[in-house]
Amino acid sequence: MDEQALSAETPRIAVVHGPNLRLLGRREPEVYGTDTLDDINGSIASLAAELSVEVEMFQSNSEGEILDFLEDASGRVDGFLINAGGLTHTSVALRDGLVGSGRPFVEVHLSNTAGRERFRRHSFLAPVAAGVVLGFGSQSYLLALRGLVAHIAGR
Repeated sequence: MDEQALSAETPRIAVVHGPNLRLLGRREPEVYGTDTLDDINGSIASLAAELSVEVEMFQSNSEGEILDFLEDASGRVDGFLINAGGLTHTSVALRDGLVGSGRPFVEVHLSNTAGRERFRRHSFLAPVAAGVVLGFGSQSYLLALRGLVAHIAGR
């Protein structure tokens, strides 16, 4: 589908949650907060309605499933929000899948990965992302959604 044809209608964003994010709310709450994935998805959906944007949520612990989703969704969305979890720091395949989608994306992290362990400071995604939002807990997703919608509108 033509990129301009997608944007002429209501913008559509796919939100991709990577490995271990189903554990939010009980996994290391001192690092990731107490909001569950359902809480976060609800907040995203509420803001999307306010912004007149359609959102589609996806979560998988499997890199292959995430790559398949990106390929499938790229024909129906204008951009991606992605919290790739640990795949951020390890997956060239994910980077290539995002670039290959032909859609802009924003990398999202709940914690400030730049201030954590050394291995979390490198992102394969950041150099090719439209933007990166990290360190604001569940608000990171909402900030990222606002930024991506503005980015898409400005193209």
